[in-house]
Amino acid sequence: QVQLVESGGGLVQAGGSLRLSCAASGRVFSPNVMGWYRQAPGKQRELVATLTTGGSTNVDDSVKGRFTISRDNAKNTVYLQMNFLKPEDTAVYYCNFRVGLWNAWGQGTQVTVSS
Repeated sequence: QVQLVESGGGLVQAGGSLRLSCAASGRVFSPNVMGWYRQAPGKQRELVATLTTGGSTNVDDSVKGRFTISRDNAKNTVYLQMNFLKPEDTAVYYCNFRVGLWNAWGQGTQVTVSS
């Protein structure tokens, strides 16, 4: 099993920044994909950004140019730097770890952007 521990959510004004972190522990096999998804009230969970151990990224168009995903493979940790936040970015952000078809989820961290 893989355990994911997230941190870094909070309340910020529009235009502000936050940095999310997610550390994986346990049976952390490589190569793998780590990333972030988010779910706003009344909406489905959606992709924000993912990053493979090899450095390939997949970033949703809605956050391109504002959010940056990075990772430290030695620490099994993925980061999401969120700049120029907008009220529509308000959601619970979930860390995801995936190896092949198997994946694990973090408990989620709330990000609230006030206008």
